[in-house]
Amino acid sequence: MNRVIAIDGPSGSGKSTIARLLGQKLGFLHVDSGALYRIMTLAALKGGIDCNDEKAVAALADEVKVEFVPKDGKVAYLFEGEEPGDAIRTPEVNAAVSPVSKVPEVRAVVTGWLRSMRELGDIVVEGRDIGSVVFPDTPARFYLDASPEARARRRHLEEVGKGIAKQTEEEVKASLLGRDKIDSSRKTAPLKIADGAVVIDSTELTIDEVLATVLAHLPTGEWE
Repeated sequence: MNRVIAIDGPSGSGKSTIARLLGQKLGFLHVDSGALYRIMTLAALKGGIDCNDEKAVAALADEVKVEFVPKDGKVAYLFEGEEPGDAIRTPEVNAAVSPVSKVPEVRAVVTGWLRSMRELGDIVVEGRDIGSVVFPDTPARFYLDASPEARARRRHLEEVGKGIAKQTEEEVKASLLGRDKIDSSRKTAPLKIADGAVVIDSTELTIDEVLATVLAHLPTGEWE
């Protein structure tokens, strides 16, 4: 069976960057699980659904269709025939993704999608419940964290760089902390450190230092 590296952690902890670099170095496909919940959220917003209406969101879950295509070292997602790009990174989606992603029916659909991607090859998957729920069988489990200030700074700089910034750094911090609270307290697949996961605080570490730490803690020999 193809190998899986699971990288969990809150927003802005460096998951995306490290997962992408690991994929490049090891030849694994990078899988961004959060983007799938954002696609679900975008679908709800486009459909005029109240993202806080759990029943309406649950009814939508099975109707959303996403195609998975290996592309440039990652698994690309096609929604309504095209990659959604920064349409899933707007403040509107940021504000609504937590209530959508806590709906059990949504999590069940996305978990099924993620597990199916193992058929595409070796994968490095970033998210919030990858090591604890989606792939608890993989021996390569990591949890990245950082201070709220560092995470807000990184996310704000990312949004500025993409030209989609509509919030101050303090507003981004408040949004991240709000999402942390929702994600860690939800009943279904809460954000938590998976049993046996290697915990890395990236607040004072460079990207290269975090990457080196992950590489040093990967299983040796044959593993699935």
